[in-house]
Amino acid sequence: MGMRAFMAILLGILLVSLTGCGESPQSAVKSGLNGKPRTTIVFWNENAAADRTAYYQELIQQFEQENPDIRVEYVGLPKKAARLKINTAITTNELPDVCGVQSAWIAEFCNKGVLMNLDPWFDQWEGKDDLLSSVIAGNRRLAKDGGLYQLPNTMGLEILWYRSDWFAEAGIAPPTDWDSFFQDVEQLTDASRGRYGYTMRGGDGAGLQLLRTMFAYSGFTQFFDANGKCVINDPVHVSFLQRYISLYRRNTPTSDITNGYQEMVAAFDTGQAAMMQHNLGSYGSHQRSLAPAQFAALLLPRSLKGTIVQEANNVDGYGIFQSTKHPEAAWRFVSFLCSAKAQSWWNERIGQIPVSHQALADEWVSKTPHMRLARQALESDKIRFYMPPMYLPEYRKIIDGSDAAVEQMLMGNLSPQTFLDQWAAKFEQAERAYRQEQQQ
Repeated sequence: MGMRAFMAILLGILLVSLTGCGESPQSAVKSGLNGKPRTTIVFWNENAAADRTAYYQELIQQFEQENPDIRVEYVGLPKKAARLKINTAITTNELPDVCGVQSAWIAEFCNKGVLMNLDPWFDQWEGKDDLLSSVIAGNRRLAKDGGLYQLPNTMGLEILWYRSDWFAEAGIAPPTDWDSFFQDVEQLTDASRGRYGYTMRGGDGAGLQLLRTMFAYSGFTQFFDANGKCVINDPVHVSFLQRYISLYRRNTPTSDITNGYQEMVAAFDTGQAAMMQHNLGSYGSHQRSLAPAQFAALLLPRSLKGTIVQEANNVDGYGIFQSTKHPEAAWRFVSFLCSAKAQSWWNERIGQIPVSHQALADEWVSKTPHMRLARQALESDKIRFYMPPMYLPEYRKIIDGSDAAVEQMLMGNLSPQTFLDQWAAKFEQAERAYRQEQQQ
């Protein structure tokens, strides 16, 4: 044997003794615990705003440290395209293991048979009693078999964000009912200074926000009457929408016609508008752009019935797809994200409401003004919830499909009456089909 061959063998023996199994330290880490291969699961975030992606990356890092045998591959989906992307993946059989699932999607995905029933895992989970029972019950109502197909971790509350400094400067109080809302919008508009009393959502997500606004005005809590007639086009809603739409251009920026979430928030944060309607989740953006004394949160104005009306089942969480090859690893990740500790960390940063008893008792909830407001609303004897028909598989498709019609209405090409009549007809058709199926 030549000296060169001898030295190569000696070097190989030395490397094996240093790594223990002939692999580099880096590959040893990748292989997981005690040399066993790590299980890789794929997670799709259905609302991949820049800050949320960073938060998820931090949570994933923590999860992987606590679970060294699991690796999480993160994929961020833009909110606008998420549902379409998931439905495409259903068709092509390329679904991830875990995905962010909105409550409004549960019926649709259950109807397609792609979500895993989480009950076998949930029943054995030590954290199950920590989640709000009302939220779990609400999720179960959305599935035909009453199963749990989404584990929730956050709840939204529709509110008004307002420029408290503008109101103080004008010497007026924030609105408490819808008449004072319209008066304040008019009074705080100064087009010569590029200031408007309100910014509305006219692009992506416009239909859903409009729906929540109309029910907050009317005080209705049922979506259909006993005969299956939809109340969307009730005269009360028609008159409100006529007044609301008239704000466009006169009391709102002209760019509102194409505003999605980010554009609407930007209009508020850059000083173009005195008020905007959204949920608690935009707090982080306002906090980065404005001083604490410049903005505040306000409950939606009282309805015509004197109540504070919110949408029921306004909840986000996570689902596991039936096609996963790693259900145990997927459940460990989902239950980690919905644990009290992770919920508290997540919701404090995105500014929404935890659905964990322990997280709701954390100090930051009491110290944050908009969270105190949310707790005040949820504890008020004036609060009521309207029940959207999320159990309809077509529900979200009908909602999202209305965005283009809202734009046409803002352009003056479609009257509020016609818009609401067409919208109601689509829901009534879906409801009839659903009731017929239930009777079979």
